[in-house]
Amino acid sequence: MDQLDLGNVSVTRVWEYFGSVEMTPDTFFPESPQATWDDGAEWLAPHFLNSETNIVNSALQTWVLRSEGKTILVDTGVGNHKERPYAPVWSRLETDFLANLARAGVEPEDVDIVVNTHLHIDHVGWNTYLDGRNWVPTFPNATYLMPKADFDYWNPANNHKTLLGRGNQNVFEDSVAPVHEAGRTLLWEGTHHIDANLRLDLAPGHTPGSSVLTLESGSDRAVFVGDLLHNPVQILEPDTNSCFCEDPAGARATRHKILGWAADHNALLVPAHLGGHGAAEVSREGSRFAIKGWAPFTPYQQG
Repeated sequence: MDQLDLGNVSVTRVWEYFGSVEMTPDTFFPESPQATWDDGAEWLAPHFLNSETNIVNSALQTWVLRSEGKTILVDTGVGNHKERPYAPVWSRLETDFLANLARAGVEPEDVDIVVNTHLHIDHVGWNTYLDGRNWVPTFPNATYLMPKADFDYWNPANNHKTLLGRGNQNVFEDSVAPVHEAGRTLLWEGTHHIDANLRLDLAPGHTPGSSVLTLESGSDRAVFVGDLLHNPVQILEPDTNSCFCEDPAGARATRHKILGWAADHNALLVPAHLGGHGAAEVSREGSRFAIKGWAPFTPYQQG
């Protein structure tokens, strides 16, 4: 857990999990060229790929932003005690996330805003915790910003046929609905300005309501892109989707657009799940992109 100041905004990384997602590259990224993984074997390991098992490594983490006197969390991981029958890697976790958050100087009551970039299983889990037999908001004083398009899409009452299918089972019921029923949500559409430094914009493709959070403060720029990409291979191969993208064509178009903006504005690209240094600066190489440099965050060490 270390901190980076971007203009008047501080950014702190708080870990929930790092390790295997129990998928090989050809399962997780079925469109990715094998040559890219082969050529990158040395630098992808160990933060993004276990070269011995050929299993992708990934991080679950929350970005804590402090801006204009507010404490803001970007995505809330998987959470503890959640029943995930069709995603066993995330089922009934017991992590020290809240203790890690406290070590970063944040108690649940301190949080003013929670941003869920989208409403997948691994972005909303700590929205709630189990109090007896009830799921209640973990951050009792926070406004939870959720894209309305995703709220409607993942609401079981609307009977949408989704690509993820049962992979998101129970998520709305235990991590979204309790917050909404407690009157803590703001369902936004289009664009939402949090303050003078931070703006949310829809960036659909991965899910209908996927969003990016843009930070612009002084001369510094960053863009928190959620699951626009899960692995740095997707920077080098921006047409490569994960197997979880609901609208593959839309995801590719959005990825190109946001990568282009980051390259043109010298903005730090901050995905949700990168291990290692967690974020990168990118540059254009024709219609593709390259990693220009990594953020100064300290890589997580297991054990």
